[in-house]
Amino acid sequence: MMPDLVPPTIQDVFKARATIRRYIPPTPLIKPWALCDHLGAEVYVKCENMQPIGAFKVRGGIYLMSTLSQEERSKGVVTASTGNHGQSVAYSARLFGVHAVIYAPIGANPFKVASMRSLGAEVRLEGRDYEESREASEEAARREGFRYIHAVNEPKLFAGVGTIGLEILEEVPDIDFIIVPIGGGSGCSGTGIVAKALRPEAKVIGVQAEQAPAVYRSWQTKKITSTGPVNTFADGLATRQTYQFALDVLSRVVDDMVLVSEEEMERGILTLAETAHLVAEGAGAASTAAAFKIKDRIQGKKVALVLSGGNLTIDKLKEIARKY
Repeated sequence: MMPDLVPPTIQDVFKARATIRRYIPPTPLIKPWALCDHLGAEVYVKCENMQPIGAFKVRGGIYLMSTLSQEERSKGVVTASTGNHGQSVAYSARLFGVHAVIYAPIGANPFKVASMRSLGAEVRLEGRDYEESREASEEAARREGFRYIHAVNEPKLFAGVGTIGLEILEEVPDIDFIIVPIGGGSGCSGTGIVAKALRPEAKVIGVQAEQAPAVYRSWQTKKITSTGPVNTFADGLATRQTYQFALDVLSRVVDDMVLVSEEEMERGILTLAETAHLVAEGAGAASTAAAFKIKDRIQGKKVALVLSGGNLTIDKLKEIARKY
């Protein structure tokens, strides 16, 4: 484990929830019968697309921001993001009256960039991908004195997003499978911590994009892995670096990982629209894509799919609809 980075416990997640629920309500956990019929299982979709920023990460952002000292808040915060983490920081900073600077890659999802700016954050477009933006944000923290927020190496982010697992298990305490998309790993880690504490029998399945498989490879080999440039439309999964903190947690709480293709995520988007009337971005549809990939394993089981975000552009939705 990295120095000074201690994974949250189930007690930490309960503590996070006590704060988070003062600002946002639990998201719906719905059971679309058409999707159940397609998969031959009792399927529940956790609708994180209904968060105020359209993605699950707002949970971690609110909890982390609530714990900052007055001195840290007065200095402002800086982070890097491909979109959803940045929206979380922007939203939470606005909630607590903190100036936020967010570095995003050139060519980042314009919908998410516009959202960050509308929430009051200063967005600086720099770098070809998340890792280059992260390096720029770390330099800005040193140069300008901001409180730096790493998108992964922040235990309180894990505790905040772990509240997803609490909400799932409170509604379906005998769940058999929980399938969670993985970008940096906070969502799957937090959900897994809860599942292993409250329902050890449940299988936690992580999902990555075939075109961005760094965490999948690291989880398999138990060694830190990075890849070359990633090429996935699912910007929430577009990470080419694994971090030791997340890997240590994932190694303890994840039972299996699945890779899904670009086509499988696109079909997942359409499936959720057709069967559940829900809008999912690529990362948000990854759990549904994975469920179809392991369909034989989940037959007759109770399965929760974390729809992690719904920030899909209209242009992308039109493109997918034309293709299929």
